[in-house]
Amino acid sequence: APIYGFGYSEEVVGRALKDRRDKAIIATKCGMVWNTEKGDFFFHANDKGIVGEEGNIKVYKYLGPESIQEELELSLKRLQTEYVDLYQTHWQESTTPIEDTMATLLKLQEQGKIRAIGVSNATPDQMREYGEIASDQEKYNMFQREIEARGNNDYCHDHDIAILAYSPLAQGLLTGKITPDRKFNEGDVRLGRDMFGKKNIIKVNNMLEEFKPIADAHDVNVGQLSLAWTFEQKGITHLLVGARNTQQALDNAKAGEVKISAEEIAEINTIYSKYF
Repeated sequence: APIYGFGYSEEVVGRALKDRRDKAIIATKCGMVWNTEKGDFFFHANDKGIVGEEGNIKVYKYLGPESIQEELELSLKRLQTEYVDLYQTHWQESTTPIEDTMATLLKLQEQGKIRAIGVSNATPDQMREYGEIASDQEKYNMFQREIEARGNNDYCHDHDIAILAYSPLAQGLLTGKITPDRKFNEGDVRLGRDMFGKKNIIKVNNMLEEFKPIADAHDVNVGQLSLAWTFEQKGITHLLVGARNTQQALDNAKAGEVKISAEEIAEINTIYSKYF
């Protein structure tokens, strides 16, 4: 999305895919802007991406037609491409009617600049208003399952809408590699969060220790097993897993080869319920 690094993330992808655009599916987003004060104010940030009141950049959620068109043209330039395969609304906002946003996205699709339309961080009611969409990108992992209560899993499953689950490893918590004495640096979104407090990390790692026999049976680690569990949940079609190096990317991809049984899923759920 443009907001990641204020355009820098798209520039990196554009350089990486130069001369091999046909080898990739590009998904990006619109609707988080810092060049206007329209829409719903979201947060302050600085040019390093650190969020806080002292930041001199105001970020808004805005999906006005003119803004979407401008955002897409800038994204295409940064990505060095003539089209985006999947274009998603990053967050929904209260000042622009969804029908106006969707009309703009459909026009851009007709022009061939985007191939599929998706949403992110949306409710079933909002998706219903959008109409014909291809995907819904949501935070989802063993600990953060709010979309189940919201009904996203059921709605997307019933309407043949893909769910792209982001943060499926709970920002590394489900890998078992975060120790209780881990220090998080300034700018790390995990800093100061209860989820990454010493007591919770100990509890999580104890739970993951009980997952190991199941993971060993599939010749994977507990992080890969956690990804496999997430992928088996209702409506989930894709996992968006972060990686800092080639080996992590390969390890994450291996999780896609793991097929856990209904009995193993039930066992994982039973272990989870002992701790949370």
